[in-house]
This record gives sequence, structure tokens and C-alpha cells, in this order.
Amino acid sequence: MWAQLITTRLKAGREDDLPGLVEQLRALEQPGTGLVRSTAMRDQNDPSRVYMMVVFESEEKARERENDPRRQEGMQAVRATMADIFDGAPEFVDLTVVDDMSF
Repeated sequence: MWAQLITTRLKAGREDDLPGLVEQLRALEQPGTGLVRSTAMRDQNDPSRVYMMVVFESEEKARERENDPRRQEGMQAVRATMADIFDGAPEFVDLTVVDDMSF
């Protein structure tokens, strides 16, 4: 498995707009992309700080999904929303999953 941790900050007063962005992203998902899990989180001590963890079957599947032309049209609207609510560009950390446990 492979994962990406995405970190960003919300602009002041835009904290309530995060669920709408998450719904936009969810609406774009298609079966068979290799996405295993997606989790969006806000820092309890700094509500402007956002973390998103996306886990894939493999990095190859993640990159295929990233370049899938079927996603590009919908991503234009998502990018516009991100530009409106994020304070700067998101940062991406690529991760190799060593272990994953769900209960």
C-alpha cells in the first residue's frame, strides 16, 4: 500500500467550507481507482490546520487516478474551491505504508 498525507491551512472564516470540499471530492470517486481510504481531519488546537490522508493499493494506482481524464473536469471545480478556502498551496508527503490495522 501507498499513502499521501496532505496538509494545508484554511483561510480565516472558511472553516465551515471544508465539508463542502470533502463532498466535492467524494462525488468524483469512481470504482477501480485503487483508493482504499480517504480521511479528512482538522487540528483540534488549530482549526485552520487541515490534514487529509489518502491510502491507495499502490503508488502506481494513485498516479493513474491522478492522471485519469475522467477526473480532470470535476477537479477544475475542486481546485477552484481549494483556491477559495485554502491559505496557500497544500503540501504533499508521499508515504510507504508499513502496516495498516482497522478494527
